[in-house]
Amino acid sequence: MPPTIDRSGAGDPVRTLELLWRRPGARPPHRGPRQGLTLDEVVKAAVRLADAEGLAALTMRRVAQELGVGAMSLYTYVPGKAELLDLMLDMVFGEMPRPDLSGLPWRARLEAVARDNRDLYERHPWVTAVSTSRPPLGPGLLAKYEHELRAFEGLGLDDVEMDDALTYLLGFVHSSARSAADARAIQHEGAMTDQQWWDASAPILARVFDAEKYPTAARVGAAAGEAHNAAYSPGHAYEFGLLRVLDGLGVLIEQRRGTALDPPS
Repeated sequence: MPPTIDRSGAGDPVRTLELLWRRPGARPPHRGPRQGLTLDEVVKAAVRLADAEGLAALTMRRVAQELGVGAMSLYTYVPGKAELLDLMLDMVFGEMPRPDLSGLPWRARLEAVARDNRDLYERHPWVTAVSTSRPPLGPGLLAKYEHELRAFEGLGLDDVEMDDALTYLLGFVHSSARSAADARAIQHEGAMTDQQWWDASAPILARVFDAEKYPTAARVGAAAGEAHNAAYSPGHAYEFGLLRVLDGLGVLIEQRRGTALDPPS
């Protein structure tokens, strides 16, 4: 069986949309004590919990504890964890900065979009662990989508290509952020640092690794390790990869516009 992962759009779609847009009828009829919280307060508490402890800690009971209310009372605000997760995603998407990018060269606009998404993942690492193939169609997500699409306006792309190009850019940022989060988790949870791990591995590696049999790997691996002081540098991987993504999109844009574009930054 495939591993269990968290997905957006896994709850009741009608109830989720009612909650995302704060429509009348979103709150289910209930009996019991009068509500003393707002839906936003519930969602913010869930975001704080996920930020601090990750999605594994996110349960309705834990969120209720954070708020100092009974677990069952939380269901008077939101039907369950699936709907709550969509509300959390839409909230953090809605809080992202949306500066005016219209006066910038196209590469600078796309770099800003990438940077804002990378910053989001650093503030809320749990977001990288959520599959959003069915995205939360709330005001936060749509404002984010509108803002990011405008970075591609006027580049000669048709509407489908604009969506494709944005998906390509954000896919790279998501993959890069996920790798960075994994690297941080290893550092946080591991019993040794990267340097200690290499020091422990080096003696046996020296006995089994034949540099004459793998000359390219020996040469390139040594150069990369010396340059990054590690087998993997999340920051370098992001910067290098983003330039290549922009170069690739530049080819498409140049084809559509038939003109020379901004030089790489």
